[in-house]
This record gives sequence, C-alpha cells and structure tokens, in this order.
Amino acid sequence: MMAWPPHITVACIVEDKQRFLMVEEIAGGRLVINQPAGHLEPGESLVEAAVRETLEETGWHVEPTHVLGISRYLAPDNNTLYYRTSFIAQPLHHDRSITLDDGIQQALWLSHADLLAAQDRLRSPLVLKNIEQYLAGQRFPLTLLDDHD
Repeated sequence: MMAWPPHITVACIVEDKQRFLMVEEIAGGRLVINQPAGHLEPGESLVEAAVRETLEETGWHVEPTHVLGISRYLAPDNNTLYYRTSFIAQPLHHDRSITLDDGIQQALWLSHADLLAAQDRLRSPLVLKNIEQYLAGQRFPLTLLDDHD
C-alpha cells in the first residue's frame, strides 16, 4: 500500500563546464549519488527550499534560473510517493565554512559520462532522468510556479 500523504521535495541541477554538482550521501544504508535535494519546509517556497537544500548539502550558493520539471516518483523500497520539483540553477560561490547536512559525505562535480558509469549508485532513476532532460534543453520559466500567501 502506498504511504500517504506524498512528500514534497525539490532538487537542483547545477552545471558548470559540463559537470554537475552532486552529493554523495548515505541513504537506506548505502552510499549513493544524488542531486542536491530535500523536503519542503513549512513557510518556504519551492525556490527557497531548492536554494536552502543546495547550500546545506553542498556549501554552494546558487540562483535558480528555470524549472526543469515536476516528477511523481513512487519509491519501491518504502512505497513513499514523492512529488519533486527540479530546478536549474547557476552556481554563485562556494562557502567552505558550511557544515554539510547529516548523511552527506561530500559534494562533487560529475560529468554526464561519470553519472552513466555510476548508474547503480544513483539514489533514484530521477537523478539521471533530470540530467538528460537538462541536456535535451528542457526548461520552464520560474513564473510557472505561482506562490500565494
């Protein structure tokens, strides 16, 4: 049976010189590769969550420029339903003084070829799918999201 309610999550695709900002993290007892990603917190917008999660997990300040897409993902290991909004962001600067979130082993920059070679270590199929959507030129304006308080 599917767990309810669904989890609302965000992720950032950050590219620089044909390499992507990724995190190596412990999830489900194994070391996996993921985009900077996490859950929406009370009171924040999806864009704010994406900026915060990227900083907390990588030490990088980023500026979202586009929405990449919105994905529905049912995790096979725990039947949790995720709605993930993925953003494209540009890197601004790295803050080495940031202590990375628990479970994050390191931030790293990987090429598309590196990710293809590490498919068995990706946290979910969304990791590679989002990179390939980005490389195919998929992007939507941030105005796609409409925040009403």
